[in-house]
Amino acid sequence: MYKNILVPVALDHEHDTSISLNIARRLLADGGMITALHVIEGIPQFAAVYLPEDYKDKQQSAALEHLKSELGEAQDVSCDVVTGHAGRTIHEYAEKLGADCIVVASHRPGFKDHFLGSTAAWVVRHSSCAVHVLK
Repeated sequence: MYKNILVPVALDHEHDTSISLNIARRLLADGGMITALHVIEGIPQFAAVYLPEDYKDKQQSAALEHLKSELGEAQDVSCDVVTGHAGRTIHEYAEKLGADCIVVASHRPGFKDHFLGSTAAWVVRHSSCAVHVLK
């Protein structure tokens, strides 16, 4: 059983978040915690200069509200939204959080994934804690 589980949630994909949360709850030790995390891909600086100053804050607030609505009435899950490269940011967030398990959903890999790697594959390769991949 794990005491600190991170569940990355891609709001722009059609995964059923409740499946990941149910798996995380089954793996959770008594008194443990689950954190749902959404990573917003960063906007290149050359493009960011053309956006309003508060764009990033509004985008992050909207994503947090979307994440909370995706989770519904889940009182046992804390939420966070950060910006960065998805795989690397999930890994760094898990390290900072002290997560001992990551429950991440995966998609059917496409041609580009064989060269670049999917987010789930990146997390599996680089994380020092247990990673449960859901297909």
